[in-house]
Amino acid sequence: MFFERPDAGETAILVHISIHSESEQEDPCEFEELALSAGAVPVDTITGTRKQPSPGHFVGAGKLEEIAAAVRAHKAELVLFNHSLSPSQERNLERALKCRVLDRTGLILDIFAQRARSHEGKLQVELAQLQHLSSRLKRGWTHLDRQKGGIGMRGAGETQLEMDQRMIGQRIKAIHKSLDKVRGQRQQGRRSRERAEVETVSLVGYTNAGKSTLFNYLTNAQTYAADQLFATLDSTLRRVELPNFGPAIIADTVGFISHLPHGLVEAFRATLEETASASLLLHVVDAANEDHQEYIDKVQEVLLEIGADEVPQLQVFNKIDLLDDCQPRLQRNEQGKPVRIWLSAATGEGSDLLLQAISELLADGMVEETVVINPYQASLRSRLYEKGFVEAERVDECDGSYQMRLRLPREELARLQQEGVRLLKREQQPTAQATRQALAEEALDHGLSSQSA
Repeated sequence: MFFERPDAGETAILVHISIHSESEQEDPCEFEELALSAGAVPVDTITGTRKQPSPGHFVGAGKLEEIAAAVRAHKAELVLFNHSLSPSQERNLERALKCRVLDRTGLILDIFAQRARSHEGKLQVELAQLQHLSSRLKRGWTHLDRQKGGIGMRGAGETQLEMDQRMIGQRIKAIHKSLDKVRGQRQQGRRSRERAEVETVSLVGYTNAGKSTLFNYLTNAQTYAADQLFATLDSTLRRVELPNFGPAIIADTVGFISHLPHGLVEAFRATLEETASASLLLHVVDAANEDHQEYIDKVQEVLLEIGADEVPQLQVFNKIDLLDDCQPRLQRNEQGKPVRIWLSAATGEGSDLLLQAISELLADGMVEETVVINPYQASLRSRLYEKGFVEAERVDECDGSYQMRLRLPREELARLQQEGVRLLKREQQPTAQATRQALAEEALDHGLSSQSA
């Protein structure tokens, strides 16, 4: 974009080197999936081992010649490294291999650039790209040096490198300003949902675990879902009605991956804040993947990084249709709370158990009480109906007060008591059956009086 690099194509050589000094090794199979998701056509994979990366080319002289031979044999246009390369290593490798070289972070950024659809998503990807690119400008425009002397040779007094760095810095500031506005809009939306007492449930999980497919099934939405890494980048919110609870908001978010570049976490912080502020996280796991426990740990690391590790979680083991003799089921802990669901988002098996579990966990902070509201508190009565807290109601014929059976959060009940709402004592509270009987009798009396009139 800002400087000259070898032309990039789709025919790619993959390079995976096991470094003994690294405690966690990257997965070569996952790296191949990343390459395919980016649209590359892998034609060969070069593997090897080293105690430490070489400072100049990351690999040794022998391995560098092996990669160069593979590039010539396959006429490859791109070499992808399953590692993070320094700017100098990237430049040296491109000079030696005479083709485009991309590391793991650059590959993920390229996928994000292809997938972003919303204005916010595009801004976030551009920010991450510019931050990654700003350290890779050196020696990109050596032939356009503007610090020269002589008649007709004097320029702006700065090199093209300095001009590029200045332009990138200005653009980064502009993007940060735009994302601050987006963050403010999201915070305003969250405050509105809090005032309306609408709970938010956020889908999280490793990339390609089936979050968008589950989201579409639960909300009847049509968001993009595909069997590829990072199919979803833009956070999507939809309203859903939960059984025995009421309305809630479900949010579909970007998937996580091992060693997610720190720049991406920072760039997507506005989106990830939806996860940190949610009432419940649905941690979607690919049950058909043999390494699913490792992926669970990776997701927990990212949740810790974004400050969402304290949010209550429900594990959703997806894709049971790919397993032999695995039936939908709900697992509970010793206290009887749901902790894990086994289902298939593709077929819908077990989705009823998931909705039941979500309702139970969200309703954990809900209480049922019967309150007495005076006739002059009509606006308060209307507000309770608007929020869906009223389960039943009867009118006291003596003083005209309303006895309302409510199901609502504890915090909302405390606020009602501060407004002077009186709780009916337990021994005075009518049962739900008695309340329904009273309502039926009132309706019958009203019908008879209408007929006589």
